Amino acid sequence: MAATSRLQPVPASDAPGTVRSDEEWRLRRELAACYRLIAHFKMTDLIFTHISVRIPGPEHHFLINPYGLFFDEITASNLVKIGLDGHAVEPTPYSVNPAGFVIHSAIHGAREDAHCVLHTHTKAGCAIAAQKDGLLPVNQINLEFYGKIAYHDYEGIALDLDEQKRLVADLGTKPVMILRNHGLLTVGKDAQQAFLRMYYLEKACEIQLTAQAGGQALVLPPKEVCEHTERQFNAPPPPAQDGRTLSDPDGYDLAWNALLRLLDRIDPGYKN
Repeated sequence: MAATSRLQPVPASDAPGTVRSDEEWRLRRELAACYRLIAHFKMTDLIFTHISVRIPGPEHHFLINPYGLFFDEITASNLVKIGLDGHAVEPTPYSVNPAGFVIHSAIHGAREDAHCVLHTHTKAGCAIAAQKDGLLPVNQINLEFYGKIAYHDYEGIALDLDEQKRLVADLGTKPVMILRNHGLLTVGKDAQQAFLRMYYLEKACEIQLTAQAGGQALVLPPKEVCEHTERQFNAPPPPAQDGRTLSDPDGYDLAWNALLRLLDRIDPGYKN
């Protein structure tokens, strides 16, 4: 839902000139691709969710969506660059979603490893966020997140700066957070990792809801199997010398490259 106040755009006369490095352009294209993919896979909530990427450097500047644009309108060049104080650091005609600023600035300021932060309000994600037990290990896909999910209790629309410290404390070092009665959040070392975590977190939520709708008692794997599968996902060992244990270290890189090829075929304007 839209908030009643906004972080205002910065007129060109009040901001320094626009100077962007090759690395920033690369990050802008990756983040714009992430927005288009979230739109393609129908994980949007009109204009009211957000994805951000931190720009390298001591300033902790980060890129976020221009408030008011659909995700399939976002391009590398129209992303807004702001600081941890919420002020744009280069000229832009756009404002920033204030709830997006509260959530993303808190995490970027606290987690050096959280280069990308992705937040959604999907139907399945919101439904699991309303369940007391949260995400259950009902399927192999769910087990990627076994023991890796943080939970944050609902406090209202994220417009209160005091909530930032509680949000960061609840997230801790986890890569994924379920915002109770609200939605889902993932962090990653880049847009690729944050997106793929969200894609599979969303699918895990959908699988759980479908399984629960069957009306029968759920079969859950033993704890040791859950822990083993989580390690296979997140810390795959090298292949054993006897050839009896294999690994797939390149799978997610291959999936991301395939997703970029998809965008290049159907929606290449994200690069502009």
